[in-house]
Amino acid sequence: MFRANAKFQRASVARKVAWAFLFFAIIAHAPELALAQGKVTIRKRALTRDPSLSFLKNNIPAALSTALGKDFHDCGWFDTTPTASPDITISAAIAGKTIRLTVTRRVLGGFTVSAPYNRRKTSDVSAALVDRILKKLFDVPRLCQSKIAFCAKTAPTVQEILICGYNGSNARAITRNHVFSVEPDWEPGQKRLVYSMYGKSASTFVEYDLRSKRSRHLASFPGLNAAAAISPDGQYLAAVLSKDGEVDLYVKSINTKWLKRLTRNKAVESSPCWSPSGGKICFVSNATGKPRLYIAPVAGGKARRLPTFGTEALSPDWSTKNQIVYSAKMGPNYALALLDINGATPPKIIISAAGDWESPSWAPDARHVVATRTLANGQTSLYVIDTWTGKAKRILLGKAHLSMPSW
Repeated sequence: MFRANAKFQRASVARKVAWAFLFFAIIAHAPELALAQGKVTIRKRALTRDPSLSFLKNNIPAALSTALGKDFHDCGWFDTTPTASPDITISAAIAGKTIRLTVTRRVLGGFTVSAPYNRRKTSDVSAALVDRILKKLFDVPRLCQSKIAFCAKTAPTVQEILICGYNGSNARAITRNHVFSVEPDWEPGQKRLVYSMYGKSASTFVEYDLRSKRSRHLASFPGLNAAAAISPDGQYLAAVLSKDGEVDLYVKSINTKWLKRLTRNKAVESSPCWSPSGGKICFVSNATGKPRLYIAPVAGGKARRLPTFGTEALSPDWSTKNQIVYSAKMGPNYALALLDINGATPPKIIISAAGDWESPSWAPDARHVVATRTLANGQTSLYVIDTWTGKAKRILLGKAHLSMPSW
């Protein structure tokens, strides 16, 4: 995410204005862990601690043992501190071409997960096994196998899209456009993503397929084409366009010419994100003079403003548990805040440590978010923040300026 000031790249005055507003900082009913009668159970709104876990490495290859231990720690759902009486014990064994993990719970019954063993794909095997355990224990979908896309400024007038693992591993560039390639957003399944590309004279929406490594242009309307967000069903884009002379919010079919305008005013809209059902869109508007969060029905109708912390509210993201995380300006800096749309929990500031916390994006578990942290010296990093506990862990320190992560 780019901060709204004149530091953004040298461009025309008109583009500076549009980009300045666009990049203003461009788990309801979540189950939590609690202790009950000496055992770890699932209970809403009562997080006491994550279950303690002991991993018995047995005689499996060292590389696989290391990868599994790292995923158990990095996923953020277990306490891996050594303890004499762990809540969960996991043992591993390889039989032929299959690796099996046996999960034993201190009170509840156990189970086994397995996967084909390939020593050349140790990290992939580990991620798949740990994801299967997370799914059985907490109903968490494919966390360790997920990817994070983000932007890196590689030259004064160049930004490219990179991707990395959920814990910051294996970062690599997927674009080499040598222009502004920004605002990545994943399509369902994480096989493709969409981003905005700004050339010398025009901007366009581009879809990139990670399997074929091919790109296609989705749309390029006159003026600004920015902030594309994919609907939960993968069929539509919520986007910010200036084709009619004003910077407004639109919904467009990905594969047809169908287009619908959702806002029509003198304000500047930005940073759309979809509700879990796909029926509503949260976005940023400066209708009151400063950027605030609004929700608009996709079917049409008046947008309503959301109550938020701080003097500005920027870059929202909507979780599958119906919670919105966003960047809130608190004094001179930006913190991360949470709003429960169902009202089951009160609004809260997740983290407000030194620096600016911007562009939060939900993990598949609807518990963790990835965000950028910019310190006073200009150094940027990617952090994963636990929205239940407020704990933050740096996963990637960029030599270049990092921005706009999308999990």
